[in-house]
Amino acid sequence: MNGADEGAAGADPATGREYDDLVSEARQWWQTDIIDVHPGEIALRGYPIEELIGNAGFVDTIWLMVRGELPSRAEAALFEAALVASVDHGPQAPSIAIARMAMTCGVAINGAMASGINVLGDVHGGPGQQCMELYFEIDAEAERTGSLEEAVASVLRRHREGGEKYVPGFGHRFHPLDPRTPRLLSLVDDAVADGVIGGRFAAIGRAVEDAISDGRAQRIPMNVDGVTAVIYCELGFSPELGRGVFILARSVGILAHAHEQMVQGGRIKGPTPKAIGYTYTGPARRSVPHTGDDRGRTS
Repeated sequence: MNGADEGAAGADPATGREYDDLVSEARQWWQTDIIDVHPGEIALRGYPIEELIGNAGFVDTIWLMVRGELPSRAEAALFEAALVASVDHGPQAPSIAIARMAMTCGVAINGAMASGINVLGDVHGGPGQQCMELYFEIDAEAERTGSLEEAVASVLRRHREGGEKYVPGFGHRFHPLDPRTPRLLSLVDDAVADGVIGGRFAAIGRAVEDAISDGRAQRIPMNVDGVTAVIYCELGFSPELGRGVFILARSVGILAHAHEQMVQGGRIKGPTPKAIGYTYTGPARRSVPHTGDDRGRTS
C-alpha cells in the first residue's frame, strides 16, 4: 500500500504541502454520485451491481445512470418506445452513411461508430433537443400568461422574428406523415390516461402543430423528434439528456450498419457510385501564365 494512503506524515518536497493534504485533494479531484467501486464491490447509484444484473433491464439501467433512480415499469416502457423509434433511418441518414463509408476505409468498428456519432450535431441529431427547449419555453410562457394558445403564438413569433426558418420537430423531408408519430402519440395518450405522465407537453406539441398548420392546405405534422421530445419532457428529462439518449438510440443503428458493411466488404466506398459524377462549378481550363525571370519571386 502506498505510504500516502496510510496517512504518512511529512511534506512533499516539490510543493511543501503535507502529504495528507495532497491525498485528500486527490481523492476529491473526481466526485461522482453515479458509481462506487471498491475491490470486490460495484454499486450503481447505491444499488449493488449483482442485484441489478438479472433484475433491472438495460432501459431501466440507462434511466438509473442518468436520472439517479430506477423508473417505474410504465415510465420505462414509454422511454423504451421513444428509444426504439429512434434507432435508424436508413443509409441516406448522414450518420449511418458515414459509419458505413468509414468501415470501407479500414477503420475499426468503434472508429466507424464514432465517425457516425460525431455528425449528430445541431442539424442532424439536434432537433429533438431544440424541440424540447421550445416546449419548455412555451410551457413557461403559458404559466405566465395562463393561455397555451397565446403562449404558442408568442413563442413562435419570437422565434420567427429571431430569424428561425424551421420549427424543430415538425415536418419531414421524406415522410408526409412520419409513421412513428401516431404510434408514439397513442402511447403518450395511454400513459396520460393511466396517470403515468401529466400530458402537459403532449398538449403543447399538438398546439404547436395546430399553429404552424393554420391556413395551410396540408398540415405540418410532428415528426419523430417532435414526439420523442414530448415523451422526454413528460418524463422529466432535460433537453441535453434528450439529445444524449437520442444519440444512444441511434448508436444501435450505426453499429448495425457498420457491422453489415464490414460483412459486405468493399473498399473506399464514397457517398455516391463512381459512375455518378459531381458538378464542377470552378473556372474553365486555363494555362498557367509565364512569369519569366520573376517566376517564384516574392516581394
